[in-house]
Amino acid sequence: MLGIALGLASSVAWGVSDFLGGLQSRRISALTVLLVSQPVGLVLALVIALAVGGDPLSARDVAIAVGAGAAVVLALGAFYQAMALGSVSVVATIGALGVLVPVGAGLIRGDRPAAIQAAGAVAGIVGIVLVAREPDPEWRAAGRTSVGLAALAALGFGVFFVGLDAASGPKPAWTIVAVRVGGVVTLLIAAAFARPSMRIERGLLPALLTIGCFDVLANSLFAVATNHGLLSLVAVAGSLYSAVTVLLARFVLGERLAPIQRAGVLLALIGVSLIAAGS
Repeated sequence: MLGIALGLASSVAWGVSDFLGGLQSRRISALTVLLVSQPVGLVLALVIALAVGGDPLSARDVAIAVGAGAAVVLALGAFYQAMALGSVSVVATIGALGVLVPVGAGLIRGDRPAAIQAAGAVAGIVGIVLVAREPDPEWRAAGRTSVGLAALAALGFGVFFVGLDAASGPKPAWTIVAVRVGGVVTLLIAAAFARPSMRIERGLLPALLTIGCFDVLANSLFAVATNHGLLSLVAVAGSLYSAVTVLLARFVLGERLAPIQRAGVLLALIGVSLIAAGS
């Protein structure tokens, strides 16, 4: 039960962070958003690690964590850009399909959820797919580029979930630091080639700082969750961040939920309830 609860908590933090990231990427470039928010996250992660300590990392753990950090910032860049071009609700949901990667990895390595939990995982995934079925005109107009970016983000998120699980122990504070280092280094390399504008209005800074803080919070919660539950189930709970982002898009941006989207959100919530009931 604790693993599922922490996974759900991470989904809330990711949902807020991703919504703000996509929203700010409509005003400044996605790379600029990441170049501000990710170093903030690194500093916060380092402060937490120094304050509370954490499990020592082997060279293997460091390599996996750094790779996971690189994967997730590339995924976030694609994700933010896709939300800047199209419907936030639909992009968020397509991104959540990355849950298929850790679910598959967990089953391959021997995860054996109870029947009710397996049913809940299937319900959660189907719910995510239903939310993505919204035939939004704005989304269609965004074209294949946005679809491709959202799919690329989903793959990157899935790889990140698996990597974070593989590198994390019961006290993953230093794992999160290694993840952030990998992400920041990747961004600096990208910035050296892309040379994005770093002229940022002062009014945008609070949102950018919030993105970094909530992202680190979500990473930390998910890393701990994987030590208290099956990856295949915790990943489904964590991937429900899309429902949070969809709701924020509805109430902040006025994006309307079609009946099929509402059904998808309801099915996803039922799925989480089934997973929790079997814990």
